[in-house]
Amino acid sequence: MIRLSHVTKSFGREVVLRDVSAVMKRGEIHGIVGRNGSGKTVLLKCIAGLSRVDRGTIRVGGKVIGRDIETPPRLGAIIETPGFLPNYSGFRNLKFLADIRHKIDELDVCEAMERVGLDPDSKKHVSRYSLGMRQRLGIAQALMERPRLLILDEPMNGLDNEGVEDMRALFCALRDEGRTLLIASHNPIDIETLCDHVYEMDAGRMVQKY
Repeated sequence: MIRLSHVTKSFGREVVLRDVSAVMKRGEIHGIVGRNGSGKTVLLKCIAGLSRVDRGTIRVGGKVIGRDIETPPRLGAIIETPGFLPNYSGFRNLKFLADIRHKIDELDVCEAMERVGLDPDSKKHVSRYSLGMRQRLGIAQALMERPRLLILDEPMNGLDNEGVEDMRALFCALRDEGRTLLIASHNPIDIETLCDHVYEMDAGRMVQKY
């Protein structure tokens, strides 16, 4: 699904990714751990096509990002904090997004919300959501178009213990459905509990742990 070949990325004089190479197979959960500033989020942005690499290549499904395609097809992602319109319900927020792309209908939005434990019929505005509810809504947004590849940056942020267990079960179910998940987290317990393969980043370099 994903092949990273000698990926290097800098911002000015700061080298953020240093000769990163890895192969991530389809239908598995791949985890990336590392301290803040280690390069995790920048790497996810490059894989998602949101930032161009300086050297090396990123292939997703055999296509080079930034050359053959701009972004991976059938991608769902949470990278950094999801943003929503505060004065509308969770359902209305996702429906607005669905209407822009015209790929799914209301039933798909409802299904995505229910999978993350949110009630699509609730009229509660997002401004009244807890941090954990906002995170669930962000995951629903990433899921609603039934992506083949999910890129999730710190998906457990703001979740209580029950929410963490719910999302762990959901991510495993998605893997069992044949989806490929790439999860970055500073919490090694989440990663080691979920992932088939784990990579560690430090100062922009990547090492496969298992």
